Amino acid sequence: MNWTRIIRTRVSEKLTWDNLLPSEQPVYVSSLVYSFGVFTLSSLVFCIASGVIMASKGAVWYQSGSEVAMYFRAVHFWSVQAFFFFMTMHLVGQFFMGSWREGRALTWVLGALSFGVSVVEGFTGYLSRGDFFSQWNQVQSKDAFNGAGMDGFLNILNNGQVYGLHIAVLPLILILLVGWHLVAVRAKGVVPPYQARALGKGGDQR
Repeated sequence: MNWTRIIRTRVSEKLTWDNLLPSEQPVYVSSLVYSFGVFTLSSLVFCIASGVIMASKGAVWYQSGSEVAMYFRAVHFWSVQAFFFFMTMHLVGQFFMGSWREGRALTWVLGALSFGVSVVEGFTGYLSRGDFFSQWNQVQSKDAFNGAGMDGFLNILNNGQVYGLHIAVLPLILILLVGWHLVAVRAKGVVPPYQARALGKGGDQR
């Protein structure tokens, strides 16, 4: 059995160029609810780009109060707000559209996992701000982590551990999940609305 040939055959069947870079989309894709995923991805790009710049300069730089540092810190902050807003709208919209239909269960699970990892990523980022509010929440959340039995895996008062999770471990997991989610969307296509079933396969093209 040639496993490389099997994988190559299955990948070529699932991920054709028409799936990866479609020239036409169903007419219902022009609805706003189908745009929240793109807005979420765009916000994530800004989060990662600004975060990489801040991490490369170090915590002393983005807490120094200089105009450039404050600019990138503000971009990172507001891109995170936009990311969670659009991601929540995307999740709610896809839930009511039943986006797990027609063999898209894996796509839905990957999106839900991405949401969960993003919450933990946002939490570690809030604790890495270095101001009074983040330190206060860090101390208060210690008891919750200890009560949940997670103190053996994560010391919430260890700033280096929390910061390392925020800039390295969790972003890598999130990027892998989001990338896998996008590939699954391209492989199966976007889920049609419930009423689009009566139009036949995919509805009208544009």
